[in-house]
Amino acid sequence: MNGEMGGARPGVLTVARERMRTLHMAYRTEQAYLQWMRRYIVFHHRRHPGELGAAEVEAFLTHLAVLRKVSASTQNQALQAILFLYRQVLRQELPWLENVTRANRPRRLPVVLSRGEVQRLLGELRGTPWLVASLLYGSGLRLTEALRLRVKDLLASGYDIRTVQELLGHSDIKTTMIYTHVLQKGARGVRSPLDI
Repeated sequence: MNGEMGGARPGVLTVARERMRTLHMAYRTEQAYLQWMRRYIVFHHRRHPGELGAAEVEAFLTHLAVLRKVSASTQNQALQAILFLYRQVLRQELPWLENVTRANRPRRLPVVLSRGEVQRLLGELRGTPWLVASLLYGSGLRLTEALRLRVKDLLASGYDIRTVQELLGHSDIKTTMIYTHVLQKGARGVRSPLDI
């Protein structure tokens, strides 16, 4: 991989990056997938992934769960990155991975703040942190979406759905449609959770 991974054949990570960009995958997904691909290759002593198969994928994922003690979501992200590498870059289908030791799923439920708790929390913030937190709560944007949002990006400017998809960094148009369906209802059709 000429400067990318030393011993592996040139280009596999470059091809993976180009493929992800062709598919308009989010930048953070691209970076995470490339990191997992690198770690997978290094784990197997820089052998080319084309020389490896299901047994090596299972060994890597089990290593993450047992020795690295990663969370289930982290292990799943690594799996998705490696599946992308095989399916989209190497054009190989891996057989079903049956011998993977799965990472433990967290046992506690996530805490959901009540409306009053959110109002008290927002009441402690000022300026930009208040604005970002209000956007996250009131619109359902992801953190990176809110941080990248510009005034000219607001949906009321008449952009088509594909432009909005690109601005938000969604790989799937369905995700964008979930965010934008409220536009069709008009200002009175949807009430912001920030409204008292």
